[in-house]
Amino acid sequence: MKKLFCALLMVGMSSAIAPVMAQSTAPAKKEVSKKPVAKKAAKPAVAASAGAALIADEKEEDLGKAEIEGSVVTEYTCEFGVKITTYHNDSDDQYIALRWKNSVERLRRIGTSTGANRFENRRYGIVWINIPSKAMLLDSRKGQQLANECRNPEQQKAFAAKG
Repeated sequence: MKKLFCALLMVGMSSAIAPVMAQSTAPAKKEVSKKPVAKKAAKPAVAASAGAALIADEKEEDLGKAEIEGSVVTEYTCEFGVKITTYHNDSDDQYIALRWKNSVERLRRIGTSTGANRFENRRYGIVWINIPSKAMLLDSRKGQQLANECRNPEQQKAFAAKG
């Protein structure tokens, strides 16, 4: 019975494969689609107004150029010899400028429930978190630390006193 079933199965498969084999040996014909091709919609022009600036700010968070003249400068020393400098104005606690590697970026304060100082620039994907014992720089896009165990001179003193 098994032999008969296998033989029927083989015959059935060969009859199913034969038309496919015949099609594959024939020269391929190029099929032309009769469907209309959809054109990409043009992006609407946005007027240069305050409303357009707010929309652009929400999408890419263009915080503008970091102004560091007249700012209070704080230097941080991090693990592996990484140096970070922050610039802030006493009159504006909503923004800081942060120098890391060869770039100075402006970051906006993000409210936290813990009281930590968190500043972020979504356009560049960087987050600066400063707590009383240390600070850290994060890459929010990759979800990894760029610099950790960053301490300014005051935090260094407090850390050395504990250790």
